[in-house]
Amino acid sequence: NKLTLFGEVPDNWAVSEIGEIAELRQGLQISKKLRVSADVKGSIPLLKITDLPNGIFSEYVKDIPENYIASKEDIIYTRTGQVGLVYTNVQGCVHNNCFKVILDYNKFDKNYIYYYLNSKNVWKYSNSVASGSVQKDLTHGAFKKCLIAYPELDEQRAIGIILSTLDEKIETNNQINKKLEEMAQAIFKQWFVDFEFPNENGEPYKSSGGEMVESEMGMIPKGWKVREISSIFNVKDGTHNSPKAIEKGYPLVTSKHLMDTRLDFETANKISEVDYNEVNKRSKVNRYDILISMIGTVGNLYLVQNEEIKFAIKNVGLFKTSERLDLYEYMYCYLNTPIIRQYIKERMAGSTQQYISLSELRKIPIILPKDSKFDLIKEFKKIANPIFNEIYTISNEVEKLAEARDKLLPKLMSGEIRVPINN
Repeated sequence: NKLTLFGEVPDNWAVSEIGEIAELRQGLQISKKLRVSADVKGSIPLLKITDLPNGIFSEYVKDIPENYIASKEDIIYTRTGQVGLVYTNVQGCVHNNCFKVILDYNKFDKNYIYYYLNSKNVWKYSNSVASGSVQKDLTHGAFKKCLIAYPELDEQRAIGIILSTLDEKIETNNQINKKLEEMAQAIFKQWFVDFEFPNENGEPYKSSGGEMVESEMGMIPKGWKVREISSIFNVKDGTHNSPKAIEKGYPLVTSKHLMDTRLDFETANKISEVDYNEVNKRSKVNRYDILISMIGTVGNLYLVQNEEIKFAIKNVGLFKTSERLDLYEYMYCYLNTPIIRQYIKERMAGSTQQYISLSELRKIPIILPKDSKFDLIKEFKKIANPIFNEIYTISNEVEKLAEARDKLLPKLMSGEIRVPINN
């Protein structure tokens, strides 16, 4: 048998260095002055590491040479800063911090190669050979020496189908969760942004002539008030230190680990129990708290609904909505409104990397109904709470599917589990 990153593989599998079977094509270094807005004719997204996880692109470019452009068939591998992240099915200009991995798909199955490169084993290899202490950099030469084991094309395809089927189910569940959240957000908008909540007669308040008054947040119903968010519950941030990373321990979640529907514990550093307890003296995360990314891609939100997962935070804002359980659904939806997203955007600082300060988070203005109408939030909770519970149930299923995929992957990539081939 032959030794690889996944241990021994069957004798009839091939083992090569990546450089022997693939071409690495580095992305384009393009100055900020040459970047354009999305509505410029002929513009394409700039595929930056900060934007790739969520697939929402913040910068665009035009007139790019063809060899720097990725199609949905290409595999993109990150090489600077966050080393070893893998993406496909995206189109745009590859940024200098990444390279395309180009193979002959008459000999290799794209899904097989994608999952092989996306494994923890390859991630560990790439991060171990990347140079630099402040910011890691993976050279072409170092990555080309990475070993890759592969069976015949038919078996590659069969392995790729198993893993991609699990990912498709995960994506379907994530889309369901997105729709559920949009439902809650639509009701919130109708009641608390458009102020068309049901009045005493069950009619929409504003369009039925409900009295509106001027406030710092524009026109609001008479008797409603605007308060700073920190006057309602505590607003904190994570540690400012960098606890030592260890092999096994508690995840240290930073802003880059806040995804659309989940927290990325896989790529988060692990810290010791001593460091975990030290961080949590300042900023312990409890069930029903809300997290917000404070640096890089600012403003990603995550509602914590699992009380069993223990983690610490750094460069992450913490809204202690667990102190006001009557309000957490309301607050999550409020922080997700365009008006608050714009408010945060206008208060970001930093030229190289954007961030928002804790003091600015604490000043976020929140509109609350007058006391006699405070039951309105209870009525919203009756609608929103089952939706958020369903999102949580589906998220748990996603975690189990991802766990199954991650356990299967090394067994399939080492040939420990063989896939029957239907000829």
